[in-house]
Amino acid sequence: MIQDPADDRFRSAARAYLVYGVVYWVGGVWLAMHGVGVRAGGSVAWRGVAWIVIGLVFVVLVPFLLRRRRRGFERWVLSRRDFARVVSVLMAFRAFEVARIALRPEGPSVAAPWGGEVSFQAGAVVFFLVTVVALFFVARAAWAEAA
Repeated sequence: MIQDPADDRFRSAARAYLVYGVVYWVGGVWLAMHGVGVRAGGSVAWRGVAWIVIGLVFVVLVPFLLRRRRRGFERWVLSRRDFARVVSVLMAFRAFEVARIALRPEGPSVAAPWGGEVSFQAGAVVFFLVTVVALFFVARAAWAEAA
């Protein structure tokens, strides 16, 4: 059985997006648990929980759609290549916005899982690097020449 190089690229993109998604999802949950983006009461409101669940759906759904061709999705929504292009554009926008946070002169900090505190800028640098690496794999699958 001969393997299509495009399938390898899409599988790599799916893995990279999964890692990226898990990092962002865990980071988002951690921030919500520490009151970042939470209403004045200090608890995660039902809307916050809804966004956490929606985020988890994307963490699972995007790699599922990138990993291999899904006949129904490609017939009624987008081709896998076009879907990867849309995802990569959204990831590029996110990388830009996270870079803006990383380049701010100062800002708040949040408790670190290992103790101490992490500034938003330091966290943004980590998220930026994770985003750029995952973006490379998704964009490579999206815009590489068809085999």
